[in-house]
Amino acid sequence: MVPLTILRIRNLNKSFGERTILSDVSLEIGARERIGLVGANGAGKTTLANILFGNLQSDEGSIMQMKQDLKIGYLLQSCSYTANSFQSMLLDGYKAEKVDEFLEVTSFIGLNKIKEWQEDRFDGLSGGERTKLALAKIWISQPDILILDEPTNHLDFQGVEWLTKEMGKFSGTILVISHDRYFLDKTVNRIIELDDGKLKSYAGNYMFYREEKERQYQSQLHLYQTQKKQSEKVQEEIAQLKTWTAAGHRLAGKQGTLSENRQIGLREHERAKVKKLDKQVKNKIKRLERMETEGVEKPKQEQKVSFDFGSASKRGKRLAEAKGLGKNYGDRWLFRNTEFAIQRGNRIGLIGPNGCGKTTLIRMLLDQERWTEGDLWISPTVEVVYLSQDVSDLPEESTGLNLISHFRGEIQTKARILMHNMGFDEAKLSRKIEKWSLGERTRFKIGRMILMEHNFLILDEPTNHLDLQSREQLEDTLADYNGTMLIVSHDRYMLEKLCDQLLVFENGKFKKVLGTFSEYMNRQLSEGNGSDEKVLSKKSRAEGEQLLVIETRLTFVLGELNKHTVGSPAYNELDNEFKDLIRQKRELLK
Repeated sequence: MVPLTILRIRNLNKSFGERTILSDVSLEIGARERIGLVGANGAGKTTLANILFGNLQSDEGSIMQMKQDLKIGYLLQSCSYTANSFQSMLLDGYKAEKVDEFLEVTSFIGLNKIKEWQEDRFDGLSGGERTKLALAKIWISQPDILILDEPTNHLDFQGVEWLTKEMGKFSGTILVISHDRYFLDKTVNRIIELDDGKLKSYAGNYMFYREEKERQYQSQLHLYQTQKKQSEKVQEEIAQLKTWTAAGHRLAGKQGTLSENRQIGLREHERAKVKKLDKQVKNKIKRLERMETEGVEKPKQEQKVSFDFGSASKRGKRLAEAKGLGKNYGDRWLFRNTEFAIQRGNRIGLIGPNGCGKTTLIRMLLDQERWTEGDLWISPTVEVVYLSQDVSDLPEESTGLNLISHFRGEIQTKARILMHNMGFDEAKLSRKIEKWSLGERTRFKIGRMILMEHNFLILDEPTNHLDLQSREQLEDTLADYNGTMLIVSHDRYMLEKLCDQLLVFENGKFKKVLGTFSEYMNRQLSEGNGSDEKVLSKKSRAEGEQLLVIETRLTFVLGELNKHTVGSPAYNELDNEFKDLIRQKRELLK
């Protein structure tokens, strides 16, 4: 069934200076659609989102709202939300029932008792906590279209799982800009790819999109190669015909010793033959021109981003060891009694909820933070290079060329080649950092990190802001890296592919767990440690069944609400039922 169109985009064009971002873009968005918007870094995904939301004007084209008073919510890619925006929202920004709903949503995501938070707690929010608060604020506004720009970049696994489930129950339309392959596979049923300013739609999730795109590429490549062979054959035929016509022209004009009548007859015969050959040449040239202008184009290959970390040093077996490690800020302990060892060649995934102290632990390994109790030993042979989540630490007024100018001699040449392989030509390197997308900034930081050639990589959300092709290429390269890695990531596919052990935050401390990420998650589920099982384990069987009935009815009511006009008797009746169900659910969960 084709969804009812609620937003129609026609012939959008947008340029920044001489650079065209969107070229004649047309798109229809239907009610309750789940759309994933993908494309390379700098392709214009966030530009399109800002135009749809109204933050930015297109140069040409139109956007028609097919529903009266259409409401659009937008979660920005970089959460520039301030502590004041959340505090004012809790104090006087919303009505009391909205505040209760906001607190309920934040509790589900993993932020508890935020109404009791002091000002310094808001000032010290992590990126994940800011994302969660911003997401909750937008969620309870119940927009008709929800635009999520990289929503999982700073979320922990609990937050991602909550968002995945809620998107399934959301009554409106969702447009997701994401490079999280697992998240796209679980949440969307249509992929729209933005490439060279053009949109192309695929009816399926991310895996379908990748398979279908590869199938179309191979099909077009086969047609192109067949056409190329035909073109080469025609060119050979034209060359042969031209040889024959040249000989014919010479023979038609040649004077001989035969009788005049016979000589004239011979020349006329040759002229007729040559004329026929000339016509064949012209026809074949026209055929060749049609093949070049109307035939199959050579399919465009995806941009390949080259990452090369070289060979890591093999000095020393043990790189770091923690014994009874703990850290607090005032009365608040991040973690205590933490013990682990990092051996050369280990590939460790560091996982835990937002705010548990992952970044603090990394800062300790970098000798940038002191611990409160216990001890942390770091080998003097360790050469650590750290990729942080923060892409704003690059000086925006500087250029890429300025930032690699300190490399000299052979390293300078290598830097230029590496940056070119990663998609930075001379023109892009000459542009100021402020003109780069977040993905381009991340790729540049990885490039500089590669040039340092250290033996211990600490990567804090390395795939944040990277496009899908860059993620896959980075994974392939890291898989071949023989040094030590500590990876903080919410990208399940990356953790599964690269890590053979985990450092997991549980019960107030970090502990070493052997095995892959999927093995760990399966053990958690089998032991009944999933978030849903925890909720149900606290209830009696009757309460659990009642909660399930309420959840089922809530899903149905949300779906029905979207079928009626706001303010109509049917809508008001369903809206009242929705509020009553929320109240019942809140009472059960207390």
